Amino acid sequence: MISVARLAYLVGIAGLIPFLLTTFGLWLMPERSDEILGYFYLYSAGILAFMAGVYWPIAMQLENRCYPLSPLVTMVLSQVFFVAAGIGLLLPPLAQFILYGLAYLALYVVDVRWMRQYWPDWYRRIRLLLTSVVLLCQVAVGIWLLAH
Repeated sequence: MISVARLAYLVGIAGLIPFLLTTFGLWLMPERSDEILGYFYLYSAGILAFMAGVYWPIAMQLENRCYPLSPLVTMVLSQVFFVAAGIGLLLPPLAQFILYGLAYLALYVVDVRWMRQYWPDWYRRIRLLLTSVVLLCQVAVGIWLLAH
């Protein structure tokens, strides 16, 4: 039987594939840039919303407990990232680059600073790796946008 940590690692690495393929595709097939940018930012929004969704069940568990974060703050955090993901899809690509880059960075900071006690050490290590690759992809796409 596969451990939760190993499964999370495998799923997380697999989740990087669309980020990497669209980032490289943009540089290798600039003639299809509109299509590739659309896929890149649609996937960026989907993963950001998915990652933010984990705060909702945490908030449900906080109702009668004393933790640093209240249920209200945790639910609001979930919604802020979810709404940012959706709004980002309505923005032009350069604004998407800024919004998604900052949102992924903020999501990581929330996880390692405010949600630290909820995540095992292995999860925080995986998040560092995954977030670093996603941010590198966001920056590479941003550089491409600025160059074209």
